[in-house]
Amino acid sequence: MAKIMAVNAGSSSLKFQLLEMPAEEVIAQGLIERIGMDDAIITIKYQNDGSVVATEDITLSDDGKKAKFKVVAPVKDHQVAINVMLKHLSELGIIENLDEIVGVGHRVVSGGEWFNSSVVVDEEVLHKIERLAAYAPLHNPANAMGIRAFQKILPHAVSVAVFDTSFHQTMPKVNYLYSLPYQYYTRYGARKYGAHGTSHRYVAHRAAEMLDRDINDLKLITLHLGAGASATAVQNGKSYDTSMGFTPMAGLTMATRVGDVDASLINYIQEHEHLSNEEMMDVLNKKSGLLGISTISSDMRDLEAVRDTNEHANLAIDMFVNRVVRYVGQYIAEMNGVDAIIFTAGIGENGYEVRKEIIEKLSYFGVTIDDAKNTGMRDEAIVSTDDSKIKVLVVPTNEELMIARDVQTLMGEK
Repeated sequence: MAKIMAVNAGSSSLKFQLLEMPAEEVIAQGLIERIGMDDAIITIKYQNDGSVVATEDITLSDDGKKAKFKVVAPVKDHQVAINVMLKHLSELGIIENLDEIVGVGHRVVSGGEWFNSSVVVDEEVLHKIERLAAYAPLHNPANAMGIRAFQKILPHAVSVAVFDTSFHQTMPKVNYLYSLPYQYYTRYGARKYGAHGTSHRYVAHRAAEMLDRDINDLKLITLHLGAGASATAVQNGKSYDTSMGFTPMAGLTMATRVGDVDASLINYIQEHEHLSNEEMMDVLNKKSGLLGISTISSDMRDLEAVRDTNEHANLAIDMFVNRVVRYVGQYIAEMNGVDAIIFTAGIGENGYEVRKEIIEKLSYFGVTIDDAKNTGMRDEAIVSTDDSKIKVLVVPTNEELMIARDVQTLMGEK
């Protein structure tokens, strides 16, 4: 048995799970938000064996089997965040010493064409992750920062990078190339890389298990619908096409990201608004999507709450649904059919109204949703009707588990 930590570092956050492997038991999970500020929020959830008592900082679940530790404190940077997180894990009795953590797996958004699978991190790997910052400017720099911080604090642990893009390296060239001069691909790697690959990989395999089918015999469409959103066509267990592009900006309408847009329009807006390239990219990444259309919020829950009275909120939701339907229809055509559509991530797992709207717009293909199953599900479930020609599943994603599995595999090879 070994303790492995799965890490997802953002520019101002650090999400983690500590797992006992190979049992795949979650020992603890947590999140540090607002890194770089004096009022960072540190939250750790863990199992209560009966020894934990409620305090000002610790609350217990109704049955007393789960504990939640939460404090607000200054956290200067990621290295401080990791030190704080490990200190609390020790003080809460979750770990006795740091040597117990033998492996750390890091989510990295872009691996470009350099990485088609997870790898043990060395200085060359880290350098490549940092060089790929242009491919995922909101993510790769933070991912690299988190890796370096953990390596400094836990030098004994095997460090593994798990790339969102690696699952999509199986796409055929006809699907990943843009209709640009070919030399831009050979010189600069100008192509579609996709993202959310770890999530798409997990839910596709889990869906095959739920359907009791061999994944190599299935055509699936996985919909990772959250603040970041992407659709992937999975054929024979491999990514065949995906909606995100050179960076995670392309594809579906997202919380603040624009999704697909005519490149000429970007140049037109820049000229009329007198925006620099950096300012324009900020608009496309942080001020567009649900936020840009609704003008009030990037959170689907906020928009649903005022949908009946706010036309902009209603329009934003309609556009979100519309873009998902477009890609599902495209992928059904590309694969010449589909066996199942899988919803995951925040909106995909919890937004039963959005799920229903999407499936109803696909009724032409013979897919129907069971209202009672759709609104009543609390975990993973098949929510289509028994006679639906295409199965519809909701599968909570578990990227951390996939990361831990990859760390365990690579530790065995080391």
